[in-house]
Amino acid sequence: MGGPRKTRTMRTAFLSKGFIPDETHHEMFWLVIGGKKTSIRTRISHGATEYGDQLLTLMSRQIGLSKSELYRLVDCPMDGEKLRTLLVERGKVRL
Repeated sequence: MGGPRKTRTMRTAFLSKGFIPDETHHEMFWLVIGGKKTSIRTRISHGATEYGDQLLTLMSRQIGLSKSELYRLVDCPMDGEKLRTLLVERGKVRL
């Protein structure tokens, strides 16, 4: 479950769970719910091929998940619906 994750895998997971990309010098991913961009966002560096423990910890905080929840999001046991439910329950987003 733990350990590094490939950038390509993370990008695919974010896109399939309701995030949209916003290209800058990094790829910014914004969570969209009901067609509206939320304040939930994270970014992936264009030059990174893999994200290790420290960066995954920072990314999980940006999204509002624990690191184990981020692993589940990226590895796909957690779908977009579950992500939205968790973030609403935690007061991170409003529907």
